[in-house]
Amino acid sequence: MLHVVTLLACAVTIYLACEWFINAIEWLGVELKVGPLAVGTVLAAAGTALPESIVTLVAAVFGSPTRGDDIAVGAAMGGPLVVGTIAYGVTGAMLLWRRRRLRQGARRAGVAPNVTDTELHTCAGGQGLDQGAGVDADGRIVGVDTARLARDQRWFLTIFIFKVALGLVTFALKPWLGLLFFAAYGVYFWREMRNTGEHASADDLEPLKLQPKRVTPAKAAILVQVLVTVGLIFGASQLFVAQLEWAGPALGLPAVVVALLISPVATELPEVMNAIIWVRAGKTQLALANISGAMMIQATVPSGIGILLTPWMFDTPLVLAGVATMASITYLLWLLRRNKFTPARLTGAAGFYVAFAVALVLTL
Repeated sequence: MLHVVTLLACAVTIYLACEWFINAIEWLGVELKVGPLAVGTVLAAAGTALPESIVTLVAAVFGSPTRGDDIAVGAAMGGPLVVGTIAYGVTGAMLLWRRRRLRQGARRAGVAPNVTDTELHTCAGGQGLDQGAGVDADGRIVGVDTARLARDQRWFLTIFIFKVALGLVTFALKPWLGLLFFAAYGVYFWREMRNTGEHASADDLEPLKLQPKRVTPAKAAILVQVLVTVGLIFGASQLFVAQLEWAGPALGLPAVVVALLISPVATELPEVMNAIIWVRAGKTQLALANISGAMMIQATVPSGIGILLTPWMFDTPLVLAGVATMASITYLLWLLRRNKFTPARLTGAAGFYVAFAVALVLTL
């Protein structure tokens, strides 16, 4: 019973910490004068994904020769799997939920249903919602830079295929290729942070939670709120994982199931929570940017650490995780290319995680 209570307490802590984190990270983007999307792709992604890279590093350096390597490689493969499937699926589900709420408000206002969500939001008198769900009358997601999202996914897929291929071969210079992954993220970081003339705006931001009465918060307060919330997210996530690792043997689950199927869900919970919070606030663009940016970190930084410090050889479960991740991103690119980018189809990305789970169980 204590473990269940601890799991629930950790989940609530992560959600509340993510609300405060998002609030602070949006103000940090304004202070740093970064592009509006860089708030999600770099700042938010770094805050929630980089602590997991530290876990990978600690496992590879200080873990046992076998167990430590398994944890490091499992984290490097499990993170992109969860973000590329469940996080996208949750974003689609939240968009569907938001659209349903808008339609309920529209019906009460006597508005015809076949209009855009922005019109629904206006006609429904707000109903406590923000800018609109980002779905047009045909059900497609709008208000999102799909060309940029597709470009990021293609870049991720190229890097990911390369890192999976390295897990199938062995040669003397292989560890040094880990440096290429750090370089790849460096290029991505520079591209996202470079000055394009468009900066994040404070026009629609809520006051900083640490200074709710100030129109423009102090820089020190923003940094304190960012650092404290990142610490809470990291600590609660690790405690969540520890409870799941206890539950695995108690339920008779093999270690590989816990390592690849359950633990990554806990470690990527902040990215999922960020998506829920941003979509609920009508900021679908930032939600998707955060997922895309987190995937780039997961594909490069933990992978570079793993390739440098472990044998980086894949067994069947790891190959299955790689295939499921690549299939999900290929599916997403197909939706974007065919102009079929709808909330319902985006929700379908979570199905690739289910398929991986079934395949994993069948191979054990």
